[in-house]
Amino acid sequence: MPRTKDIRILVVDDEPDVLELVEFHLEKEQFKVTVADNGDQALKMARELLPSLLILDLMLPGINGLEICRLLRTDPKTRDIPILMLTARAAEEDRIKGLELGAHDYVTKPFSPRELVLRVRNLLRLTGDNKHGVEIIETGSFRLDTVRHQATVDGQGVNITATEFKLLALLASRPGEVQPRETLLRDVWGYEPTLDTRTVDTTMQRLRAKLGQAADCVQTVRGVGYRLANSNE
Repeated sequence: MPRTKDIRILVVDDEPDVLELVEFHLEKEQFKVTVADNGDQALKMARELLPSLLILDLMLPGINGLEICRLLRTDPKTRDIPILMLTARAAEEDRIKGLELGAHDYVTKPFSPRELVLRVRNLLRLTGDNKHGVEIIETGSFRLDTVRHQATVDGQGVNITATEFKLLALLASRPGEVQPRETLLRDVWGYEPTLDTRTVDTTMQRLRAKLGQAADCVQTVRGVGYRLANSNE
């Protein structure tokens, strides 16, 4: 991960108190912080600044947070920006929708500033250098190249997020070995295994949809976790 003082975080929320609180605690950790209080401004700044991470409220004046997330994910310049959604909408369907649109994490209000900073640091690690020692692995029509940071199916690139790539890289580094959900939650997201493991299942569901005909290369071991199929399977 780059030095903290070299990392810019864009915080988007229409509540001044929340903006002030988040800005204070991030700057206390030496992050560079830029704030926006509406959706149109947030989208413009994200495209211009290309921040290292985006903390995004869902309910915003103008363009809402979900639509911002969708637009950023469809733009090659911004699709890899880690997004942490920070919102009062705690319903499971809202969280799943956010993750499906490409958010990496979801924190509900009221929140602990200390936990928020921890989650920010964990997300930033997802965009760091690969540490799994994998270069290229092929399973059927699926191919993962960790040097070029590419995933392909039948030679066609697959548009995956930093979290999805790290998940595939970890499974590829342990081919054929079953990885429990708790292990994936800790090694990929940096969370304690005591937290909700549905995050893993939701990400896997989204990833398999992107892999299409190669989705079977990521196998579910019922009641345990997931594994990447061996190339000879």
